[in-house]
Amino acid sequence: MIPFRRVLLPTDYSPACEAILPWVKEMTGRLSCELSLVHAYEEKAAHSSLTDPDELRLFEDHRLRAYASKVLPVQHVECCAEAGEPGTVINRVIGQQGSDLVMIPTHGWGPLRRLLLGSVTAKILHDSSAAVWTANSAAVAHHAPPYRSIVCALDETTEAEAVLRAGAWLAGEYDASLAIIHVVAFPPASPEFDYITFEREVTASQNVRMRELKAKLGVDAPHRVVGGMIAAGIREEAVRRNADLIVTGRGLSQDGIERMWSSLYEIVRESPCAVLSI
Repeated sequence: MIPFRRVLLPTDYSPACEAILPWVKEMTGRLSCELSLVHAYEEKAAHSSLTDPDELRLFEDHRLRAYASKVLPVQHVECCAEAGEPGTVINRVIGQQGSDLVMIPTHGWGPLRRLLLGSVTAKILHDSSAAVWTANSAAVAHHAPPYRSIVCALDETTEAEAVLRAGAWLAGEYDASLAIIHVVAFPPASPEFDYITFEREVTASQNVRMRELKAKLGVDAPHRVVGGMIAAGIREEAVRRNADLIVTGRGLSQDGIERMWSSLYEIVRESPCAVLSI
């Protein structure tokens, strides 16, 4: 997965999709990545009177290529227009092309607006074998490429090593500062529970773990271990560091149901900047 070689950009032609184009252009140019554009359309498209599936496919293919020429005029782009549910089409193209990074906004028009996070984005975050870069409208409006400050959000699972490797690699490619945050979700305090001692011991243990992980990977970056709500703690650190990018895990070490409801969705929704989930 690292380094990225092939980027997939899904589009529904919405302003939200166009808003992330500067990030796509900058990343594919800097990292010398191949770029593919995918559009999933309905077999009975509302905007077209075409009823023959082959004619509709040719129409959508021409439309996508014309769009690519307009918004990415100096970049070679492979185009793929397929009929079907967007999330399913995107994941199928990822497998066919071997894409290792998907770049997608949290919101768009049509199917992308079904949920607060966006049903397509949620499906890609949950099912995709590729890394996923996503950003909400506020993050896109308040930041511009390139990355100057990157925050790695590490958890207690085995994913932490891969996440830190990715964050350190990107920081090197962009000559950006790198900081590490680990948020511990402590249990609620109660009279029968020695919360202060527990917090002290867990924090000390996780600080040791962070130092050992940095030493193992040869990463020289400050780290913090804090207690609280995971998404809120990560957001606070990103704001404190004026981060342009949060790099985090996907919860792949958890079982399917737990992973689906992991804190990743909340991290993405609350993030003040783009989020890259590995």
